[in-house]
Amino acid sequence: MDRRKLFLYVLVNVFVSACVTGAILFWYDRNYRASLSPAVAPAAAPNGGNAAVAPAVTATPQGDIPVEIVSVVGAGTQSAEAVVIQYSGEGQLNLASWQLKDEDGNTFTFPQLTLYPNGAVQVHTANGTNTVIDLYWGLPNTVWDSGENANLYDAQGNLRAVYRIP
Repeated sequence: MDRRKLFLYVLVNVFVSACVTGAILFWYDRNYRASLSPAVAPAAAPNGGNAAVAPAVTATPQGDIPVEIVSVVGAGTQSAEAVVIQYSGEGQLNLASWQLKDEDGNTFTFPQLTLYPNGAVQVHTANGTNTVIDLYWGLPNTVWDSGENANLYDAQGNLRAVYRIP
């Protein structure tokens, strides 16, 4: 009888520990890693600079609108995958019809959304309900791979930001 109680106690302890650890990691990814500087993983040439494969995009981002892809969080994990985009300019930035693309041709088109100075939005690969800070792509599989570029285009098709996924 005591062994059963001990087993249940250990089982509950393991469950509670796993939940607390998961909550801490979720908080860390959501609050700390999303605010890391893009200097940690600078953008590089598409296809790793491989001359044998023709790059899909050779243009450099236009710098007149201070918008950047700050990070790609959880690359390769469908439920955690998200791209963080930040605006650091004056006034407002309307992201309606802007596009986020990977090198495989996957494209996310932004709905009507306004970013304010120092504002940011996360584009999640998974399903969910859109909010002013979280948008959901609704794809069943992961999009982002290590070594791939995430590209942000404005409504006119001009490249505005590139982020090389570490």
